[in-house]
Amino acid sequence: MKTLIISSLLLILSILTISCNSSGGKYLGNDDNNGKAYSIGDDAMSEKLLMIAEAYSNQDTDELLKHYDGTFLGENGPESTRKWLESMDSITMEPYIVIPVKLEGDPDTKVLTWSKEERHYKNGSYEKLDLMEFFNFNKYGKVDKFRQWKSVDSSNFGKSYGGKFIGEKDNEYKGRPLVFSDRNEVEIIENMIKAYNDMDPVKFAEPFADVAVLNDYKGKTMEMTKEDMAGLFKDYNSVNWNPYAIIPLKIYNTDAASGVQVMSKETRVFKNGKVWEKELFEIFYFDLEGKITSMTQYARD
Repeated sequence: MKTLIISSLLLILSILTISCNSSGGKYLGNDDNNGKAYSIGDDAMSEKLLMIAEAYSNQDTDELLKHYDGTFLGENGPESTRKWLESMDSITMEPYIVIPVKLEGDPDTKVLTWSKEERHYKNGSYEKLDLMEFFNFNKYGKVDKFRQWKSVDSSNFGKSYGGKFIGEKDNEYKGRPLVFSDRNEVEIIENMIKAYNDMDPVKFAEPFADVAVLNDYKGKTMEMTKEDMAGLFKDYNSVNWNPYAIIPLKIYNTDAASGVQVMSKETRVFKNGKVWEKELFEIFYFDLEGKITSMTQYARD
């Protein structure tokens, strides 16, 4: 009977050994690793990840940086990391899943981590996040790549969407929230403002469509070509356009067209000595090609 039991156990172990794979999954990127499988990686990298989480939660920049490859953070990385951590009264990273994996033939270990994170900023803001993160540990055990995906908790003070679009008439978008647009509109506006202050009509006109509609604060509507815009500077001795805020928005779940709100102060000194100075609120509308097709302006002295 005892021999039968031992034989049965050996048979079960043999079946389990044969049926359990030591690797699985597949890398599908368009490079030399395409098609390669993953296997469980060195658990020492999991321990390193927990050390990173502890240093991060303790806001210990020096200890945290010991685990990062110097080339990954760059020249200003250490100071920007320190500045960011010191902007908070407290921060906690609590991993609840840590999985080290290796790609066939790759000396690096990729650690996949799911964690809960809370951030209490010194300015009073608060974030509660559920994170999925990827840490790449090179052959020296240092992090040299990192990616993060997040789910935002409803208790946060800030969200990625909000407000409500209504419109002048009934439309299919009525009632939808607004989201931030990110098609480089902020940099485009900043470069346009610089060109304006330099009184460079060619660079100023670059972001505009071939024909753009300008609605000024007096209610006057002008259709202007890029060539027409050169005439904007003919009566000025100097200009100074100073933005307070640049806010790119679009309606949730629509195409990529966006509206960029710009709050600013502008001073124009005319060749005849007259000075024009106003605070402005302007909306620049970007089409699907990323060109400004129209602008609506409001002003106060």
